[in-house]
Amino acid sequence: MTDPGGSAAVVIGKDGLAALVEVLVERGRTVIGPTARDGAIVLAELASAEQLPYGWGVELEAGYYRLRPREDGMAFAHSAGPQSWKTYLHPQRVRQWSAERGPGGELTIEANDHPAPSYAFLGVRPCDLRAIAIQDRVLMGGRYADPAYRDRRDGAFLVVVECTEPGATCFCVSMGTGPGVGEGADAGYDLALTEVLDDAGHRFWARAGSAEGAEVLALLPRQAGGDAVTATAARESVTAAAGRMGRSMPPVSLQQLMAGSLDAERWDDVAARCLTCGNCTMACPTCFCTTTEDVTDLTGDHAERWSTWDSCFDLDFSHLHGGPVRESGRSRYRQWLTHKLGTWYDQFGSSGCVGCGRCIVWCPVGIDITEEAAALYAETWSVPGGPEGGARP
Repeated sequence: MTDPGGSAAVVIGKDGLAALVEVLVERGRTVIGPTARDGAIVLAELASAEQLPYGWGVELEAGYYRLRPREDGMAFAHSAGPQSWKTYLHPQRVRQWSAERGPGGELTIEANDHPAPSYAFLGVRPCDLRAIAIQDRVLMGGRYADPAYRDRRDGAFLVVVECTEPGATCFCVSMGTGPGVGEGADAGYDLALTEVLDDAGHRFWARAGSAEGAEVLALLPRQAGGDAVTATAARESVTAAAGRMGRSMPPVSLQQLMAGSLDAERWDDVAARCLTCGNCTMACPTCFCTTTEDVTDLTGDHAERWSTWDSCFDLDFSHLHGGPVRESGRSRYRQWLTHKLGTWYDQFGSSGCVGCGRCIVWCPVGIDITEEAAALYAETWSVPGGPEGGARP
C-alpha cells in the first residue's frame, strides 16, 4: 500500500519499532533517540527500543519543565526536550587540530580527521527536521562548509516522528514547520512514523522517504490489515495536534516586523528581565555560532585548537579592539531576536526559528519569544504610520 504522497507505507507494532533499532544497529549505525533520564526526555545512544520513553509525557511552560507519567504507554507522546540533534551534528566542542613540539624543537601538526559515527536519529520531530535542514544550509551551503558538520551529517539516517501531542510552548504551526511532515523523496527523512493508540491497539503508520528507508522498512515485521484505518487515524491525530498549539506568532511578516521595531520601547522591558545567560541560544536547534579556543599543557610542548559553541549574549561575542560592540543586554537580546526572526532571511532565505519552544522552556526567567514578538507587533504595527502588515514569507 502507498500513502497519499505515493511512498511505501505499512503498519508496524511495538515489535516493529524494536526491530527497527535492531536493524539499524546491525547496519553499523549508532542509534540516537529519546529516553527518560535525570528528570527529562534526553537524547542518548539506544541499544534497544526498550530505552524509549514509553509511558512518559511532559508538562511545559515558560521557564518550567516536568516529566509526567502517562497511562497509555505511548513512546513519543512528549514535546522537545532540552537537547536538539545539533548536539550530535554540531557538537559543543570539536577539536580542530593538535600540535606537538619534539625534543629538537620540530613541530608536528595533526588535523582532527577521525571518522564520525554513522548516525541514525530516531524520533526526530518535524520542527527539528526543519532545523537540521536549516543548519545544513548554514554549515554546508556556502563557500566555507564546516567539514566536521559535513562528516557527521553525510549519510545520517533520519527517522522522523510526527507530533500528536503538542506542548504548551509549541508554535510550529505558525512557523510552517509541523506538526506533520511532507511526503516523497525530497521530504528530508528516511523513514516517517506516526504513533497511533486507539481501540484497535498501539501501532505506527510507517512510510519510507528514501531508498535506504525503503530497504529498512522492508525488513520490519508489519501488521496485516487495517492500513487504511491506521492511515486515517494518523492523519486525524496530526491534524488535531495542529489545532492544539500552545503558542503562536503574530500572523504577519516577522522579517518586516523585526526591521520596523529596532527602536521599540519593548526592548527595554525585556532587557530588564533578561539575564543574558545564553540558555536560549544553547537550547535552540538552529543557533550555530562558534568561537575558537587554544589550549596547551604545562610543558608547552602540546597544544590544541578547539571549536566551541558561542552565544551572541556573551559580552565578548562582539568584542573588537576598542571593546564590545553590544555592551547592553538590550542590544544583545535585540540582536538575537532580530537575527532569528528577521535578518536570517537575508542571509539564508528562511527564518531561523522552527517553533519548537525550547527557548521559552529553558529560559530561567520565562521570557517567551512569541510574547515578545506579539508585544513588538502591538507597539509598532498598530500605531498610525507603522509598517504595513503582510503574510509571513
